[in-house]
Amino acid sequence: MDTMPLVLDWEAVAIRLVFALGTGFIFGFNRSESGKTAGLRTTILVCLASCIAMLQVNALLPQAGKHPDSFPTLDLMRLPLGVLTGMGFIGAGAVMRKDGLVTGVTTAATLWFVTIVGLCIGGGQYRLAASALVLGLAVLWGLHYVEQRMHRRKSAWLTVEYGAGSECPSRLAHELAALGCSVTRRGAAWRRGDEQFEERLLVRWREPFDQDAKVSAFAELARRSGADATHWQMVE
Repeated sequence: MDTMPLVLDWEAVAIRLVFALGTGFIFGFNRSESGKTAGLRTTILVCLASCIAMLQVNALLPQAGKHPDSFPTLDLMRLPLGVLTGMGFIGAGAVMRKDGLVTGVTTAATLWFVTIVGLCIGGGQYRLAASALVLGLAVLWGLHYVEQRMHRRKSAWLTVEYGAGSECPSRLAHELAALGCSVTRRGAAWRRGDEQFEERLLVRWREPFDQDAKVSAFAELARRSGADATHWQMVE
């Protein structure tokens, strides 16, 4: 079983950072391709930040000034855990949610990542901090262009109301198909007696990772097709 060595050499640091980078990439690519908000860059930053936090603790062990048997009583993990717990509240404030659209996740992960780098600098681990800085910038800037070229699957609930005898369903289906969307009817009911019909549709499409251009057109498409009222919400 692997153990945390008292003296951490830079070969071991590099192996752990590369391992964390690869792990974050694998999970992040899967989430991005599946259309999840926390995608490639977010997952990699989170994985790297947690790895660097443990490296920071490892680097502080020789500076504890006590016998190795006393390490459990020092509880060095309180240092990164306390800082990261407080940082979580600040990061949560950067995440915005409206109608199922979530923004600011990468910003929150970046704030958390920068906090870890600050811990390393404060502990005097300058080379570790510099390595983290280079990796973090490579993730944010380099992979940004990768995500721009990725298309992810997206889904949204679209609820429309229209009068009896309206051609809204067929016209709306034609408009959505022209946008490259597939539509599945998931429920319908009469409202206000027999005057208004409410229908719930599950709309699916593919779009560049950081764009939601088609979603903004749903309400206008429904109105143009003859709907009296519309409501949409993204599906996570």
